[in-house]
Amino acid sequence: MEFHHVSVLLDEVLDNLNIQENGIYVDGTLGGAGHSSEICKRLGTNGRLIGIDQDEAAIEAAGERLLPFKDKATIVRNNYCNMGEVLKELGITGVDGILLDLGVSSYQLDTAERGFSYQNDAPLDMRMDQRQEKTARDIINGYSEMELFHMIRDYGEDRFAKNIARHIVARRSKAPIETTGELAEIVKKAIPAKVRMTGGHPAKRTFQAVRIELNQELEVLRQSVNGMIDLLNENGRLCIITFHSLEDRIVKNQFRENENPCICPPDFPICTCGRKSKGKVITRKPILPSEEEMAENSRSKSAKLRVFEKHSEK
Repeated sequence: MEFHHVSVLLDEVLDNLNIQENGIYVDGTLGGAGHSSEICKRLGTNGRLIGIDQDEAAIEAAGERLLPFKDKATIVRNNYCNMGEVLKELGITGVDGILLDLGVSSYQLDTAERGFSYQNDAPLDMRMDQRQEKTARDIINGYSEMELFHMIRDYGEDRFAKNIARHIVARRSKAPIETTGELAEIVKKAIPAKVRMTGGHPAKRTFQAVRIELNQELEVLRQSVNGMIDLLNENGRLCIITFHSLEDRIVKNQFRENENPCICPPDFPICTCGRKSKGKVITRKPILPSEEEMAENSRSKSAKLRVFEKHSEK
């Protein structure tokens, strides 16, 4: 299957990255290279793009798409949380812009055998990096009822988390749960029929929770934002697109802390904690997709873009 992924908030990202002709840019979630190919078009002879992704299919697809820019594009299979090491190995000490487009790609959702989607019946997989041994099946069959409840409540924000966890445990006591279809059916039965009539597919939140847990998505993001800001050159920008409230909250809070890290009591006349601002938040409110984009690409509906600009510490 061809790697197909519509780039969300493309024009908004390109505008906010403030692309300099001879700058160095990192796409930490390369995917099918939709954003990256447009960045490359705007780079001059000395401009450079580093594309990072942990998904083998994405690396392959991006390689083809970036072929016309092979002189300025470098593709690395890794997780964006290791961006500092990746750049160090390439001899790069600072970059002019970094992009993260979080969440799951259209290709991953549409490739049934990857097990990300509740729409198709496939083995419970959901690994973004298929070199990883642990799969969604291990979580669904191995976590305790309490662990499943916390995961579905916290990462899926599902008010029926307790009931869903109970149904999963009851069902797997008869035989292991092997496929996405089985899991979707179990979740459906755990949610009242009246509620199932509205708000999309009943298994959506549970599938999101399992995917986040398996791939440690929130933890990776939480541990990466500060380091990425440190990698930026003066006036360099970090653009992050999130797709649900938990990711957005992490980005919003960490951007705010980097702009105003002072922990002195508000009534102190002068700052004594010595923490210096690293720059400013460009987006007081997140940038959202236009009506046109949402009509053309339903998966863009929950997208939010936040932007931080690095300044020298004062």
